[in-house]
Order: sequence, then C-alpha cells, then structure tokens
Amino acid sequence: MVTKAIGEVCGECGGRTYVIERRGDRAHARVCTCSARCELCEGRGYAYEVREESFSAKVGPKRYEVLVPCVCQRRAKRLEHFNEVGLPGVMAHASFEGYRAFNEAQDRARNLAMHFAHHYDKAGVNKGFILSGPVGTGKTHLLAATLKHLVLEVGLEARYVEISLLYATIRRGFQEGKSGGEIIGPLSEVEVLAIDEMGKGRGSQFEMETLDELIARRYNAARTTLFATNYSLEPERRGTRAAAPSGYRSTEDTKSAAREMELLRERVGERIYSRLCEMCNFVEFPKETTPDQRRMRQELEPRPGPPPGGMRSGR
Repeated sequence: MVTKAIGEVCGECGGRTYVIERRGDRAHARVCTCSARCELCEGRGYAYEVREESFSAKVGPKRYEVLVPCVCQRRAKRLEHFNEVGLPGVMAHASFEGYRAFNEAQDRARNLAMHFAHHYDKAGVNKGFILSGPVGTGKTHLLAATLKHLVLEVGLEARYVEISLLYATIRRGFQEGKSGGEIIGPLSEVEVLAIDEMGKGRGSQFEMETLDELIARRYNAARTTLFATNYSLEPERRGTRAAAPSGYRSTEDTKSAAREMELLRERVGERIYSRLCEMCNFVEFPKETTPDQRRMRQELEPRPGPPPGGMRSGR
C-alpha cells in the first residue's frame, strides 16, 4: 500500500482513488493502491452515519447513528459497472480535458458532450447526441469520456458497442444456439448506450432488422442513446455531390469515394433516421477542416535516421 503525507495528492490516481488502464482490448478500472484499505471503515465495508429525526413533537429532534454501506462500497460498485461498459482499451485515458478541437464544430461537440455528462438527469428524460465526421476526428474519444463520467461519477449503468462487432457477436451467438434477442435485450435496457460506427456494415436484411429492433426498443422506452458515424447528417449534400474525377481510379477507390458521399439516412433507412432526429442532437465535423488526428501524429513523429556510421550497402 502506498502511503502519502496529509494533504498530498496521490501521483498514481490524482486523488480520484481509482485508476483506469488498458487491459487487452478493453479499458479497465481498479482501486488505486493508495485507497486499497479504506480509512473510513478500515476495510469493514460499513460505517456509522449520524441522522436526525423527530419521532414526536414532545421529544423533538433526536440524533442517532445507523450502520450504512461505506463510500468505498459505492466506489467498488461503480468500478465494477465501468468494467462492464466495454470501452476500447485505446480509450482508457480519454477525457474531455484531453480532447483537442480543431474547429468550431469539434468545440461544440465537446461542450455538448460535457454538458450532457455533467447535467444528466437521473429522474428525467435525457436527449442523446450523434457525432458525424471523418475517421480519426475524436468521435469515439468523446463517447468514451462521456460514458466514463456517467458511470464513475454519476453512478449510471452504460454500455459501448461498435455496430459491426455487435453484428458479429450475434452471428456467433446463433452458432451457440442463442437468439439475437438474448444479446440485444441487455443493450435495450441499459440506461445509456453508445453505438459507434453507426451505418457501417453490408446493409443486409439481418443487419437492418437487428439495428431497427435495438433502436425501436430504446426509442419506445425513452432510453438515452449516443451515436458516432462516418456518414454525413446533412441532407443538402445530396444535390452537391462532386463529379467523378478524371483519370484512372481502381474499383475499390470508386467504392470508397461513393461510401464517403453517402448520407446516414441512406445507410439506416428513413424509419431509424426519423427516430434519431427525435432522440439526439446532431453535430457534424466538416470533412475539409477536420484533420485525422491519428494520421497527424504519425506524420509529425520523428522518423528514425540512418544507423551510426552512415549508410551501409547490403549484399
């Protein structure tokens, strides 16, 4: 156990009492070593709480102690719920503070996600959001930061799914004798669900029916859903599609260009898109001014120079 002086902030957790790290392909939360033994309950899991209540007008208010679960038990439950969210391991350290905005749309998306997370109404209906933009522009980062706050700080239960992996999970379930409903059921009932890569897939009947069932269940139950997609939300782009460029283009290049110009409405259908309009606030990152941050980091990374002693010819 790490000991620290009174008033000193732990260098491992920064005073949060828990640590989030990458384990395999998932983000994992654990109690920090500085808080392994709770100072309030000394590891018992329960502590006394002073309450005041009037049992009669003649006696007046009376104070008494009751044994209640310690705050460390609540923390342990929240960490357990976080480890069930399914956030990608690469997003273990995603935060609102660590998100870099390059334009007004990204700044608006961060502010929208932060406001949603910090003002979530447990007793009311909360409108979700959908982020649209090119790859590598931080959409998954904002989804992860939002879910982390909701689960660890607010105490909600949430899930993250990438839509193509959900389809693959259901197909494997069929081989094991499970129905699609057994897998979709928990996702339909969780308080907040984040669906990444919305619109991705082959657009088969199986995929469309699966997505329609999941969205319909959550819509009918007024549950909050967050989305991220690479497909445009802007209907006006339909009439302004660029003409095909001259010169040689491979079949795959042509298909890729066509996919980039597709609208989310065309990928998910009018029924689902109409429900998204009611369930979410929309934010779209402009393709022309929103850089791929992963690509930027790779291009700015110093390249290794020649080995000591200069270039050597190979044989």
